[in-house]
Amino acid sequence: MENNTQFKRFFGSLLTLLGISVLLFACVAFLSDKPVLGLTVSKWESVVPFLVGTVFLLTGVNLVSRS
Repeated sequence: MENNTQFKRFFGSLLTLLGISVLLFACVAFLSDKPVLGLTVSKWESVVPFLVGTVFLLTGVNLVSRS
């Protein structure tokens, strides 16, 4: 049972870090008029990474807190 808990915490922390990085990308893309990481993202197109990052972040935090 402890092995399952360790996996949940690892996966939750991985999702949390991924969510934070995607949220940071979305914020930089929203505030910048230049291409970010080689991608040209308009203001409205930056909403999608923001929502995906929020889902990853909340899922990861929930997974870590429940294990």
